[in-house]
Amino acid sequence: MDKPLPRLSRGAHWQRTRRMTGLLLLLWLLTSFCAAFFARELAGLSVFGWPLSFYLAAQGASLVYLGIIVFYAWRMHRLDRAAAATEPRA
Repeated sequence: MDKPLPRLSRGAHWQRTRRMTGLLLLLWLLTSFCAAFFARELAGLSVFGWPLSFYLAAQGASLVYLGIIVFYAWRMHRLDRAAAATEPRA
């Protein structure tokens, strides 16, 4: 089912972890900023009687945050397993 994991050294594991965390934080920042920044322009559009900006802030951003958490957990599990494959067993 799963593909064999590439073996990662500690340095490679840490580098991939930092890069992924930085990109996910950037996505979080852009989601937060865009939902607030464009709220005024989107207030003219409505969905079921509520302004579209309300849905973006209340629902859309929350779903993006949830997606970030799920992706981080899934990816870190794979990275940790790949790094553990190179650790010597005592």
